[in-house]
Amino acid sequence: MNGSYLLSLPEIILSLGSIVLMLVAAWGGDKASRAISIVAVALLVAAGFAAIGPLGHGGVGYGGLYVADAYSAFAKPLIYLATAVVLMIAPGFFERDGEMRAEFPVLLLLSAVGMGVMVSAVDLLTLYVGLELQSLSAYVLASFLRRDQRSAEAGLKYFVLGALASGILLYGTSLLYGFAGTTSFAGVAAAFKGGAGVGLTFGLVFVLAGLAFKISAVPFHMWTPDVYEGAPTPVTAFFASAPKVAALGLAMRVAIEALGPATDAWRQIVVFCALASTILGGVAAIGQTNIKRLLAYSSINNVGFALFGLAAGTQYGVSATLTYLVVYVAMTLGSLLCVLQMRDAEGNRTETIAALSGLSRSRPGLAAAFAFFMFSLAGIPPLFGFWPKFLVFDALVEIGMWPLAMIGIATSVIGAFYYLKIVKTIYFDDPAAPLAPSRSKVELVLIALAALFVSPLGYLAITPLDGASMAAAAALF
Repeated sequence: MNGSYLLSLPEIILSLGSIVLMLVAAWGGDKASRAISIVAVALLVAAGFAAIGPLGHGGVGYGGLYVADAYSAFAKPLIYLATAVVLMIAPGFFERDGEMRAEFPVLLLLSAVGMGVMVSAVDLLTLYVGLELQSLSAYVLASFLRRDQRSAEAGLKYFVLGALASGILLYGTSLLYGFAGTTSFAGVAAAFKGGAGVGLTFGLVFVLAGLAFKISAVPFHMWTPDVYEGAPTPVTAFFASAPKVAALGLAMRVAIEALGPATDAWRQIVVFCALASTILGGVAAIGQTNIKRLLAYSSINNVGFALFGLAAGTQYGVSATLTYLVVYVAMTLGSLLCVLQMRDAEGNRTETIAALSGLSRSRPGLAAAFAFFMFSLAGIPPLFGFWPKFLVFDALVEIGMWPLAMIGIATSVIGAFYYLKIVKTIYFDDPAAPLAPSRSKVELVLIALAALFVSPLGYLAITPLDGASMAAAAALF
């Protein structure tokens, strides 16, 4: 058992750290929130190093419930990095309105523990425990601005629909357990090898439906635009990044390790979700006037493209999806960091796309960064956002699914329209009232780093990124 504790060192660091910080929050009150945030970032860094160290590849622990392998060692540092970025930007956002609470960093840490368990789960029990720990923290985070009606509404919608999705997932896991006689992924896979009967097939469908909600894939996307718009912007940045990595990471592990022998059955579901997400995410975003709602549909659209890699069902396809997640996190966090800069002369938040009119004249640096993120999200070369889209389509072509790749390329053209509309607003529309200068150097530095990563300089990271993603994907096969 001691060996198991060492394998789960990242989760132990974050769990013990969050308990201590909760006690500090209880005694120190909201005055200690900034110090707690700094310590929380340090804990995430320590957990990240623990995940990529030798113990991060140590094998199976806790009697076959948990695994530390190259796959989890790839996903966890990305999850912790996204969470740390949110922790760095949150105090500046909340303190302007007197809404910063000392428990905010603790909730993010506990959510990170749940996400770590999700990507290391090799049993239906661990899967559910990790998913619920992540979700319970997220419900509170969505409604964190207690005096904001939109935030309260976002939290309530997320909670109700999340509970429904959890019920669907739990029903699916109970069916898999009932017909396979075990909760381990290996045991479920062995049961599918013996022939997927009606019970196992229904279990497969319900489990994938529950996971599709967590990654906001169509047709389980209905919560995403309202929650992204209503939640505080740092929370929106969190929802759009770290939980997406964890949920997609979990979905790929379930699909390959537990449902691998039934690839032909789940591929149909994944292909439908991928196509529906890219089409709806592209079309529904066109008429949006709120930048956060538009980025919500952008998130749905990008999840669809990431699912194309999983639809291939190959090691190369999984590797392509992992690479897509890394670039997607940088593009999305960068975009929402730019949204944080949208304040009028009095310092009030504004989220309308029209407020960006003429931004290139008042704040040319921010305008250039915004354009970088929009072009990259659209997958336009030579920006780095083109590369992961090329990889997922290449994975489909490699196994002969080129018609699906062609449809995917066509839907990416739809998505490019609304990204280019924002760039046109920034550079060519008549100027609106200028945005206030930034008060946070941290936000500006993070925007610059994300913009450099998605610029053509990002191609320098291809060799190490491809090597790490292929090693991670190999762990599933």
